[in-house]
Formats: sequence, C-alpha cells, structure tokens
Amino acid sequence: MPVAVTFGAARGGSRWPRGKTTPGQDIKRFSELPALMKRIVLFLATNIAVMLVLTATLSILGVNRFLTANGLDIQALAIFSLVVGFTGSIISLLMSKPMAKWSTGARVIDPNAPNGAEEQWLVDTVHQLADRAGIGRPEVAIYEGEPNAFATGAFKNDALVAVSTGLLRGMTEEEVSAVLGHEVAHIANGDMVTLTLIQGVVNTFVVFLARVVGYVVDQMVLKNERSGGIGYFATVIVCELVFGILASIIVAWFSRLREYRADAGSAYLLGSREPMIRALARLGGMEPGDLPKSFEASGIAGAAKGFGALFASHPPIEQRIRALMNAKG
Repeated sequence: MPVAVTFGAARGGSRWPRGKTTPGQDIKRFSELPALMKRIVLFLATNIAVMLVLTATLSILGVNRFLTANGLDIQALAIFSLVVGFTGSIISLLMSKPMAKWSTGARVIDPNAPNGAEEQWLVDTVHQLADRAGIGRPEVAIYEGEPNAFATGAFKNDALVAVSTGLLRGMTEEEVSAVLGHEVAHIANGDMVTLTLIQGVVNTFVVFLARVVGYVVDQMVLKNERSGGIGYFATVIVCELVFGILASIIVAWFSRLREYRADAGSAYLLGSREPMIRALARLGGMEPGDLPKSFEASGIAGAAKGFGALFASHPPIEQRIRALMNAKG
C-alpha cells in the first residue's frame, strides 16, 4: 500500500507563502551553454587538482613506481590508478552532507522543535516517505534559493533531504510531496553511492590510459631514452583533460538514467504518477537554481539543451514526463 501523505486542509493547495520574485529572477542570466561550460571546466579542474595532489602524495610515498628501466609496469600502474581514481570520489561522498549544508547554507530542521506548522509538515512528509521506502529517516533542511531540491549522504540511513525556498513558494503541497518522494527515492536506490563508484571507475581509466598514452608518446614518438621525460608529463596532462571530458559525459549519462528511476520511485511512494507529473510540469516553467557539481546529480532539476545536454545530470522535463506517462502500472 502506498504511504499516506497529508496535503493539508486545502488538498492540492500551498501552505507555503508565495512571495514576489527574488532579485535574481529579475536579472538577465547568461546564456545556458557558457554557464554550463564554466561549471564543467571548474569540475574538471577540481578533479585534475585532486588527482595531482594524490599523485604527488603517492610519489612521495613511493607508490608510483610504475615507470621502470624495463618499461611500464602495468600491474603497478593499475594499482596506482585505482588508488587515485577512487580516493577523491570516496572522500567527496563521505563529506557530501556537511559540504552540502555549507555550500547551500541549508538549515536543518529540528524534528522535535520545528519552526511552525509548515516545517512540521515538511519533516512529517519526508519521514513518512522514508518509512515507506524502508530507509532511515533523513535530516530535512531548507535553504534560500531558486527552485530546486536535493538529497545527499554516504549512507541510506544517514542522509539529507533539502529543499529551496523558491521551490516551496512555487509549488503546491502535492507537488512538493512528489519532489520529496523523488529525493527519498534517490536515497533508497543508493544513487549517491552508485554514481560515486561510477565516477571512481571512470577516474581510474582516465589515470591509467593517460599514463599509457604518455609513455607511448614519450618512448616511441619522441624517442626519449629515459622514462618520464617532459613529453610524458605533457601528454599525461593533455590526455587527462580530454579523457576527463569523455568521462564526464559517461557519468552524466548514468545520472540521467537514475533520474527516470527516481521519478518512478516518487510515483510509487505517493501511490500515483500524477503528483510527480504535475511537479515536473510546474518545474518546467521555473528557472531552477544551480547546485554544486558534487551533488547536482541528486537534485530535482539540471537539464540542458544542445551540446550541453551531453553533460547534463538530468533529462529534459518533457522526456521525464513522457516516461512517467508511458510507465506501466
């Protein structure tokens, strides 16, 4: 049986105050593609910086001895690549909750002392959905910003669900409940851990292949007698940039698949697909707020068009609605 979610006295009506548009909504935004590319560049730069720090650390510890006088030690390189590829992703996952609170300014609601009936409703709704999903009750938070919501955390029973004031003002209770169901479904499906593992795998291949190509260029193209010449290091940096872009496309593709599943999870938890369809339709008419790249994939919005769609963590709203309408059951 689906969970019983209470929408208040005026069913379908909003108990959240609808305010005027925020100043940010009145300011002309930059075009979508440049803004998206800026975030992609920053994300790649952060990943490369983490890899460089880990590489330097492992070099000091003597763990990077895959360049030998006899050539490339593939086994040693594979171990090195696994360590570098997964360490940053795992650390990011473990730090996701405090980083999310800090980066968005989210205020966690005390379930024993909520600030008013609205916050009580929000906590009760998330907890009911979590009980239905069979996971531990997550922390519930509110943050100031344009319409969006997200879930994050390394463990299913110790997660965080946060919603923006813009989303609460712009949606009815039924639509907010559907969004909350979407976020709870992300937690129940283990999407944060899944995407972390996928990111770790692709990072491992980036590190491994970049060094293999660097070695080939250094030894066979530039004909350097010693391993690890300037050609090797230059090629590794270029390859990490190129392979990193390809890796981002792969991770984004997996993220978009998880969004369809979270939409379906919301429909199951509420016992009907209609609330989620209406929530997505409402979201399609809003300007969604940006989230930090580290947990953007678990937000409610984040689609892009054109070339940027390759890097988008979310499918277009129209496709998500169509998938829900065509779903069986």
